[in-house]
Amino acid sequence: MNIFLPLPVPASVYGMILMLIALLTGIIKLPQVEETAGFLLDIMPIFFVGPTVRLMNEYGVISSSLVPFLIVCTVSTLVTLLLTGYVAQFVIKVTGPKSPDSIETVSGEVSEVVSGEVSEVVSEEEDKR
Repeated sequence: MNIFLPLPVPASVYGMILMLIALLTGIIKLPQVEETAGFLLDIMPIFFVGPTVRLMNEYGVISSSLVPFLIVCTVSTLVTLLLTGYVAQFVIKVTGPKSPDSIETVSGEVSEVVSGEVSEVVSEEEDKR
């Protein structure tokens, strides 16, 4: 992709853009990728182990500029939170807020699933006794 668009963008970003386009156009249907996406979300914490270990190993290099490093991390986190909030508000404004009926339906479905799972756990515990 870098041949067609010679920008300093990682290949993973190009991949996410292509996946979004494929999902929006219907080339790829959501059920086709849902299981794999769920798996990747489940194991996502494992992907942070390597970078965390690398940061711990490079503490000697980072310690000389620890304060600026922490400031950059804090500011970038706050900017990300603010931008996410503004984008969410914009999307709600453009698409319109959900009706209270749809919210109640979703919350009702969630409570049914949760209560069903809780009753399964309770019955399993009672069976063990």
